[in-house]
Amino acid sequence: MFKHILAGADLNWMAIFALVTFFALFAVALVAIFATDQKYLNRMARLPMEEEEQPRD
Repeated sequence: MFKHILAGADLNWMAIFALVTFFALFAVALVAIFATDQKYLNRMARLPMEEEEQPRD
């Protein structure tokens, strides 16, 4: 059935594939961001502001 519906449509399959791939990667990134532990993110955010340790001689 879908074969007959799509037969008349002039679709650019490469563009559709790129759009689906982008959307999937964006969704995975959102899940990874919101699933990460908040304490870990705060520790990583403060890391550049911390004083460096004295070099060992």
